[in-house]
Amino acid sequence: MNAPNKTCPIHVAITRRVKPGCETEFEAALRQFLKSSFAHRGVQGANMIVPSPGSESREYGILRTFTNEHERDAFYESSIFKEWNERIQPLTEGEPEHREITGLEAWFRSPQKPPPRWKMAFLTWVAVWPVSMAVPAVLSPLLAQGVPPLIFAGVVALGIVIILTWGAMPLLVRVARGWL
Repeated sequence: MNAPNKTCPIHVAITRRVKPGCETEFEAALRQFLKSSFAHRGVQGANMIVPSPGSESREYGILRTFTNEHERDAFYESSIFKEWNERIQPLTEGEPEHREITGLEAWFRSPQKPPPRWKMAFLTWVAVWPVSMAVPAVLSPLLAQGVPPLIFAGVVALGIVIILTWGAMPLLVRVARGWL
């Protein structure tokens, strides 16, 4: 098992399906839980996602940011979370879906006010420019001549997305955090 990440925030999305007729009670319980959950030291932010008014959906979500993996794990093992889980069990259907948010969707997620769009666009451009030049240069000699241009473009696009999602953007966001 890897050592806990001490520096990078961890973002988690949880969705739950609420039983018909229990929506109001669930929303009240969720609001109360969100407020009380900030007492846990590793919680940096949380957002509640509710279905649109008039929607048939009964799926509710929480987006939560933790200081690191250790604090995330401690929160989900805490009494405050276990009590919450017991309280809403009769109000929900099935098991909740937990998903850690990484890559593109977590680049600029922050418990603070988001940075201006021009800064996000500039930082993305700083990453895309060299990557969009390097990937085709590296792939051209590796792919056999005669690969159709459409296939080559798709492979290049895939390479760019992979490098941006798991390499360039997380690194740039970390380096530029103070500026953002």
